Amino acid sequence: MDIIKNDIKEYVKENDIKFIRLAFCDVFGNPKNLSIMSDELEDAFNNGVPFDASSVQGFLNEEDSDLYLFPDASTIALLPWRPSNGRVVRFFCDIKKGGQEDFEDGRMLLKKAQQKAEKMGLNMHFSASCEFYLFKKDENGKPTLEPFDYGGYLDMAPLDKGENIRREICLILEQMGIKPKTSHHEHGPGQNEIEFEKSNALICADNIITFKYVVSTVADRNGLYACFLPKPLSDKSGTALQINMSLYENGKNIFNKANFNPKAQSFIAGILNRIPDMTLFLNSHESSYQRFGNFRAPKYISWSTKNVSQLLRLSSDLGENSKIQIRSADMMCNPYLVFSLLIEAGLEGIEKDLELPAPVDNIVTQSFANANGIKELPSNIQEAIEIAANSEFVKAILPQRLIQAFTAKR
Repeated sequence: MDIIKNDIKEYVKENDIKFIRLAFCDVFGNPKNLSIMSDELEDAFNNGVPFDASSVQGFLNEEDSDLYLFPDASTIALLPWRPSNGRVVRFFCDIKKGGQEDFEDGRMLLKKAQQKAEKMGLNMHFSASCEFYLFKKDENGKPTLEPFDYGGYLDMAPLDKGENIRREICLILEQMGIKPKTSHHEHGPGQNEIEFEKSNALICADNIITFKYVVSTVADRNGLYACFLPKPLSDKSGTALQINMSLYENGKNIFNKANFNPKAQSFIAGILNRIPDMTLFLNSHESSYQRFGNFRAPKYISWSTKNVSQLLRLSSDLGENSKIQIRSADMMCNPYLVFSLLIEAGLEGIEKDLELPAPVDNIVTQSFANANGIKELPSNIQEAIEIAANSEFVKAILPQRLIQAFTAKR
């Protein structure tokens, strides 16, 4: 690590880097940052940079308010849209108490979940398909709900006016070390989707935060507003975060149908079993629940190998790229917490040797669900809050102060 830090200090010097942004998230996944001058970087690596944690919801109270940001050297990224003179780089940060003790924010919790999986001989790859709307601004620069275009799924220009915006986003993401795979117009007017390549869970969560930052910045530079709300238009498609997971044991992807062993099945069963407990964290906004059951968004706790409208879809015929896709999360979530809970639920499924229920490859109706004992996702945020607040699973993983932040009256 000292070699990496020395390389970074040399890079900062040689590339006229003047400003360092130290980035982290609050408990709801909202990005925060603090800027320091480049000559303060070495001290930040060694001693951290203090901030008032009592002003960040779900962190600390006023009696014990100081936390310290320690830049993670592996996450350095140049902000390409900033001036070439006096450049700006960004680091994601580890957070510590008193400069020594780890503070359990979402990023630290995800590191712990990854380490637990590794001790069980398992490794995971994550990727994400991220949706967003582009809306126009009014004459005063304030966001409206007027879509940037009225294209539909996979439409081209001139119906799709967002292709140049997506192009700019993808190029910037590449410059920041994130490789996009696909980009296209989605079903809703002004709705877009970009998917990026798989990585480990922590890097993928970092990438989602970077993605939202880049999308918002590029949209604003083009006189538009990027909206990540789950249901910005009540009669149109909602905004999803589709999470792809691959599970490896002894270097083999065990979601591949050739390797689909009982561990893989129990891992999926664990996620399905704990989805009600974690829904509040996957869907933290009131409008999240207006999305469920509409425009092919999931409503029932079911899985499939074929049907794309189910909560969880297993694609097991892709060889080493075989994966499960969890389709209920939305872009307003904290990806660090969501990935932590998904990993922990899957591992619990393995530990308890849970049996995977039969797949449901047809469309689920209310009568079919009732006849086959298929449960529904929470129907509103108050129901999700009640389930999470009483979940022993959630209490075993997340700090109480964090649970309280999510379950506070709304």
